[in-house]
Amino acid sequence: MPPKINLEVAWNAAEYAAHSTVQQAWAREIINRLGLRGGEQILDVGCGDGKVTAEMAQAVPCGSVTGMDASPDMIAFAHKTFPPAKNPNLRFQVGDARQIDFSARFDLVFSNAALHWVDDHEQFLRGAAAVLQPGGRLVVSAGGKGNAHDVFLALRPEMRRQRWRNFFRGMPLPYFFYSPADYKKWLSFFGFRIHHLELVPKDATYPGAEGFSTWLRTTWLPFVQRVPEACREEFIAGVTSRYLARHPLDAAGKVHVRMVRLELAAVKI
Repeated sequence: MPPKINLEVAWNAAEYAAHSTVQQAWAREIINRLGLRGGEQILDVGCGDGKVTAEMAQAVPCGSVTGMDASPDMIAFAHKTFPPAKNPNLRFQVGDARQIDFSARFDLVFSNAALHWVDDHEQFLRGAAAVLQPGGRLVVSAGGKGNAHDVFLALRPEMRRQRWRNFFRGMPLPYFFYSPADYKKWLSFFGFRIHHLELVPKDATYPGAEGFSTWLRTTWLPFVQRVPEACREEFIAGVTSRYLARHPLDAAGKVHVRMVRLELAAVKI
C-alpha cells in the first residue's frame, strides 16, 4: 500500500496568503513562459488562496480559469478575495487532485507548489489527461526530489528530542517529492508528450530568523501541528535555531533555503 497523505492539516488561508510570496514569484515565472493568447480554458489544481489563479484569469479575458483545492478554508478565502461579481471568468471549487472530474475540457491544466502534498501522482495525471483537450498542455511545478533537504536535517533531530518525540510517533509521510525519472514513465503511460521535465534548484530567501520561523509556522503544518498549540512556538524556535546554526544569516540579514522544484511541461496527444 502506498503511504497516505496527512489529512489532519488545518490551513490558515489568510496566513498562507500573507506569507507565500516565494511561491507566488515562482508561479509568475512559469505563467510568463506560457504564452497565453487570452482565450484559454484553464484548470488550476491546488490553487490555494487563489491569488495565482486570479492572475491567470486576468491573462485570459476571453477565456476562463477554474481553481480547485482540497482545503475548504482555502476555497472560501479565494471566493471572498476574488468574488465572481468582480472576476466573471474565474471560479473556485473544493476538489481532490487525485479525483479530477469535469465535463468541460481544458486547454491547460496548471499546478504550482501543490502536488508534493498529493500521495498519488498517477491518479492526478489520469485525471489531467481526461479533462485536457487533444493538444492541451499540462504545466506543473512542485517540490521535487531533494527539496528542502537542509530543513529536514534541522527538523529531524528536534523531533527526536524527548520533549517532542511522542508527538511524532506514527506520523504519516506528509510530502511526496519525485524525480524526472518517475514522471517520465507516468507521462508516457497517460498519453502525454514531454516538452520539458527537470529538477530545478531554487534559492528561497526569508527575512531573518522570524521570517524563517513564519515560513515554518504557515507551511510546514504536518510537523508544526502535531505539537500542542501551547508549546508550538518553542518547537518552531528549536528548528529555527538548528537551521541557522548550519546556515547563518547572510550580510543582508536573510535566511537562504535550497529548494528543488520538479518542473514539467507536456502535451496531451
